[in-house]
Amino acid sequence: MASAHAAPPASDAVSQEPRPSEAIPSFKDELDLSVRWLRGTHDLTTGAYGGSVDGTAWVLYALAKCPRQYQAIDGPFVKRAVEYLLARQHADGWIADADADEAGRLAQTSRAAAALAVHVSAGTGPALGKAMQWLLARGVEAPDLGLPSGEVERGEALARSVALLRSRAADGSWEGPKGTEGKVITTARNVAILSQYRAIVEPKAVKATTSRALPKFDAARRAEVDASVLAGARFLLRASVGGEHARWGAPGNPDAGITAMVAGALQAVPEPRPKDIQGAIDDALGWLVSLQREDGSIHQGRLANYVTSASVLALARRPEFRGQVERARTFLVGLQADDQEGYSPDHPYYGGIGYGGDERPDLSNLQMALEALHVAGLPADDPAWQRAIVFLQRCQNRSESNDLRVERGGVTVHAGDDGGAAYAPGESKAGTIKLADGTEVPRSYGSMSYALLKGYVFAGLAKEDPRVQLLWKWLQEHYTLDLNPGFEVTDDPTAPYQGLFYYFHTMAKALDLFHEEVIVDGAGVRHAWRPELAGRLIAMQSQGDGSWVNGNAPAWWEGNPVLATAYALLTLEAARPRE
Repeated sequence: MASAHAAPPASDAVSQEPRPSEAIPSFKDELDLSVRWLRGTHDLTTGAYGGSVDGTAWVLYALAKCPRQYQAIDGPFVKRAVEYLLARQHADGWIADADADEAGRLAQTSRAAAALAVHVSAGTGPALGKAMQWLLARGVEAPDLGLPSGEVERGEALARSVALLRSRAADGSWEGPKGTEGKVITTARNVAILSQYRAIVEPKAVKATTSRALPKFDAARRAEVDASVLAGARFLLRASVGGEHARWGAPGNPDAGITAMVAGALQAVPEPRPKDIQGAIDDALGWLVSLQREDGSIHQGRLANYVTSASVLALARRPEFRGQVERARTFLVGLQADDQEGYSPDHPYYGGIGYGGDERPDLSNLQMALEALHVAGLPADDPAWQRAIVFLQRCQNRSESNDLRVERGGVTVHAGDDGGAAYAPGESKAGTIKLADGTEVPRSYGSMSYALLKGYVFAGLAKEDPRVQLLWKWLQEHYTLDLNPGFEVTDDPTAPYQGLFYYFHTMAKALDLFHEEVIVDGAGVRHAWRPELAGRLIAMQSQGDGSWVNGNAPAWWEGNPVLATAYALLTLEAARPRE
């Protein structure tokens, strides 16, 4: 693999025109892969990357500059690395390896200062100040990492990005000089460079200014649901991109995650199924099994938790795949943030699971992983469930069981008391509520509140548990099939429709698990949620091809009719009326 320690020269980059399918790389996904590789090189005992100040400084800088902008609060893979640099500061102010000569101290201190400057906190401020004083005394006014500078046109930035990504190994790393340390530095440097190019290449999102209210609906009967599911399944078969094989994703680039979702959704068609639908299910499941790795995971190099969990949910319906499901179960348990990865029980992310590539656990991914662990037969007394409860309750606005206080951007975020849930500890996609004392509370919203209910049920909490009771109260008071509640307070008319199909899907799964057939809303009106939710989905189905799509808010892939249709079929399966 060619070395890419420095940015490719403009002439070389431009000569490699991007192929149409990669005209604009998914920078976030691509950089997630490289960050995941970098994290795998972290020495948790020492805190170092690459065994040196140089390697650690470069990785810390890359972590802060990549699209997800990691900081110390995100976990030991950042915090321990910062501590490593601080521990190597001399009383004079320089930060360097013990065997560094004067020139080496100057270079390493400059890089360490650049890293600390993007990880500023009360703990790093004094150390950064001392390092800068030492550098200034030697004529260095500002830390310099030697990254490309000057203006770059969008076309050139795009071509350089594609060339740089082509020179990368399949695991997300780049080769470099001096063995492991050089490989770490080269990979971190290229992550930082690609993060610069991302700001130039990716178009700015333009928010829609209008939205369309969802159509009116009537409660549905079981026969209507079955007809709707069959029409949706026919659309999915026509949308296959695998030619003779059942695969879904981009043309010429089947995606294991989407294929797993579709394979599960097609199984919503009641048995005995039409031959072509059953054949597509068999073929898709066979492909997923062929992707399973030695560690039990099922994916194509990205989003290990999401794809493995989706695959388990599809495969677990078939007894012949029990062995593969059990191997995947072991992998999923291993993803949980716990002591083995340096997360102590007091860390905000303890017990959580993320996408398996973004390094940040969240409630959405955790509830999906917990469902996969449940169907995969993880014993009820496995410690993973208790660890999960720690994370789950930290996503709930219930201060009695969630005393976590998170500092974000100089603001203290802590739990409220309405009982609903947010996306992650101290974080909500619906924003925050500012209180009179200057602190903030993450706003509860529908899809995550149902995700929390799912998680609590899987983890074994009883209906009588006060955490469950307050959550159930929030869900009943905010019951609606017209939007994703919690987002309607914003001034963005499309916001209430964000994640709408995910909301319906999580609602159906959660209520089915909770064994409640009637919801009494905030106005005291009783709702038989199964026929109502089924009727809502049927009213939204395209009468032309049987598909669904989120026309108001295509974010989170719901503008993709394949994924939206898969969500809809899984929702209808869980909500299928009893009669």
